Amino acid sequence: MSAPQAVAFGDGPLSRAAALIHTVVTVEALLLLAASPGLAGLFLLGAAPSNLPLAAVCLLPLGPALSAALYALHHRGRDLTDLHPARTYGRGWRLNALPALKLWTPLLAWLTVIAFTLTHFSATGLPGWWAVLLTAIGAGSLLWGAHALVLTSLFAFRARDTARLAAYFLLRHGRATLAAASLLVLAAGLTVLLTEALPALLAAPLLYSLLHGCRPVIAETQEDFTA
Repeated sequence: MSAPQAVAFGDGPLSRAAALIHTVVTVEALLLLAASPGLAGLFLLGAAPSNLPLAAVCLLPLGPALSAALYALHHRGRDLTDLHPARTYGRGWRLNALPALKLWTPLLAWLTVIAFTLTHFSATGLPGWWAVLLTAIGAGSLLWGAHALVLTSLFAFRARDTARLAAYFLLRHGRATLAAASLLVLAAGLTVLLTEALPALLAAPLLYSLLHGCRPVIAETQEDFTA
């Protein structure tokens, strides 16, 4: 009868859990630091609809910060004795800041137009069903943005190719889209019921869940759309 093999330090389930927690906490802190100039401005703005364009400007740094966080969480180390989440986050920010902004900026502009129209809907003279349609378009744009953010964080595609793939995967992988939708609903619920700061403080766990839900998207992209 063979003797049981000893598990090396850093390989056990508790060590892997500790490595994950350490990575998530570090990434969360770096994400908040990278997005802090915009978030500080956002919290100082009032809730008036006229501030929506300024709010969009404040949210610009959040795109690269989220992209770097997704990169760091995807490439996280599993060995408790060899963790470098801060270094990985920095690499992700350097690689993805500009590609993320190329998609994040037009998405923010589009969502700002939709939100401004909805908050001033009575002045537009449009029929009521237009408000429902605009809300649906806004929700679809957010889901597209979730796919695009994952793709641009993990793959080096051109912006237009990333945009097309994100649109393709919206219906191709309904479960991944549904997972992204559930996270968006959760973030919105936390904002409305508790405080708008809570989704920011839980951004890293939410992004880790997004990565988990988008595994089929990531696997198909690796298999069919990369050399």
